[in-house]
This record gives sequence, C-alpha cells and structure tokens, in this order.
Amino acid sequence: MNIRIAEEADVETIALYDMHISRNELANLIGLGRVHIAEENGVFVGWMRYNMFWDNTPFMNMLFVLDRFRGKGAGKALMKNWERIMREAGFRCVMTSSQQDEYAQHFYIEQGYSAVGGFLPHGGEPYEIIFSKAL
Repeated sequence: MNIRIAEEADVETIALYDMHISRNELANLIGLGRVHIAEENGVFVGWMRYNMFWDNTPFMNMLFVLDRFRGKGAGKALMKNWERIMREAGFRCVMTSSQQDEYAQHFYIEQGYSAVGGFLPHGGEPYEIIFSKAL
C-alpha cells in the first residue's frame, strides 16, 4: 500500500466519488497538502481529506476506500499515516466524526478514538458523533 499526498491531477479522480465537496474546495485542499491518496500497485484505492477544526485541530472530514478494496487495511493505513504526519507537525490531538448509523464509528473506536459529543444536523439527517484521539 502506497500513501501519498494528492496532486492537482488527482482532482478529477477524487471528484468522481466525493460528492460532499466542490471541485474548487477539493483543489484548494490538495494545494494545502490536506488530501492523501492510497494506491495499490499504482491503482487508486481511496483517499482521506482533512481541515482544521477551530483553526487549530486537525479534523478528518473524509475517509473513503473503494468497495473492492475495503477490509484490506487501506483505511487504517490512510488514518495511521495522517496521524503520524499530524504528530510530527506538533499536534497533540486529532478529530473526526461519523453519523450514528454508519459503520465508521466502530472503525474509529477500534483505532483508539473516543466519542466526545455530537449534534443533530438540520434536515432530518442522523445524529453526528464527534470523535477525538490524543496523539
């Protein structure tokens, strides 16, 4: 598994799958080095992207692995790589979130994250659980 920082040329590939962000904002995050790509033998496997919560705490907004590659460690590799980079950058904590009806919440707990709160979004979406992990 190869994990690398996304490049401008990756916008089109990620945009095929990531409907939660505009292409312009995705390009901005790639320019900031905040999108990481997982590849297996040169084949796109998935990605993660993050931003800053309260302008000072890394918050993983998206972790996605293509269906055919799930269960093979790509998500864990992306997360561990990101955590290492954040630790080396001097951050002491990282955060993420998951809807209560998504499997991701169990994955985050398995990776050492703790639920620290949540909220009920507008529009009838499921409860969003906020997770935190000390580095």
